[in-house]
Amino acid sequence: MELATLMLFVPACFALNMAPGPNNLLSISNATRYGFRLSCAAGLGRLLAFAGMIALASAGLAVVLHTSELLFYGIKTVGAVYLLYLAWQLWRAAPGREGEAEAGVGLRQLARQEFLVAAGNPKAILIFTAFLPQFVNPQQPMAMQFAVLGLLFLVLEMVAIAIYAWMGTRLRRWFAQPSGKRIFNRGCAALLASAGLGLLLSRRS
Repeated sequence: MELATLMLFVPACFALNMAPGPNNLLSISNATRYGFRLSCAAGLGRLLAFAGMIALASAGLAVVLHTSELLFYGIKTVGAVYLLYLAWQLWRAAPGREGEAEAGVGLRQLARQEFLVAAGNPKAILIFTAFLPQFVNPQQPMAMQFAVLGLLFLVLEMVAIAIYAWMGTRLRRWFAQPSGKRIFNRGCAALLASAGLGLLLSRRS
């Protein structure tokens, strides 16, 4: 793969990684509640979902989402409902003291949330279908190019996860008191609910 192509891909890709969305909002929320390291580790669930989407896009299986309206809206509806469920949980979350984690909440549960939020957005796989091929040279082995671009995307996504988690740790200082945490949790819940409703009402492009 040519260096000039990679120099175009990296900044465009990182802008996509840094775009505000449900997963990045989840990283901020998790960091404020559970800390930087746990929020970053939970982001591995998101990376797993995106890796699967990249594999589908490179295999051409994403065409199914373009052609199957029922499958697209089925995935979209499940994803939207899950976002609304997370919003409801966050709205009702009790604001504990600084450094106090909720009982029963661990890395596996948070990573599963990240995975399901990412996998529940069918437009994500359509983005991979539309975005990655722009940087693929059809005259060269395509599988290797998709592998390189996909790996770069995942690395940059991990950087974005860390940046949003760091932002969450800074916000935790501003909302150190239980009343402030409650306001922040409900603000995040409202944004997640808005994302869920937006996904639910969106149409396939």
